[in-house]
Amino acid sequence: MENNQGNKLGKKIKKLRNDLGLSQDELARQADVSYTTLTKIETGVIKKPSVYVVAKIAKALGVSVDDLI
Repeated sequence: MENNQGNKLGKKIKKLRNDLGLSQDELARQADVSYTTLTKIETGVIKKPSVYVVAKIAKALGVSVDDLI
């Protein structure tokens, strides 16, 4: 069993975004974060985004920060 905790956050954001039928661009706009930042978080390029950014994304997805992390 591999211990790849690396991109759990990104995968969760992507799943919730897809569940809501939002594109990355739409979610980025709603969360007021840059499209580039969002895609980097989803793909795991940014592994530890700031709490501030995570909070904005969580709000746009209608979940709590705890639900994401």
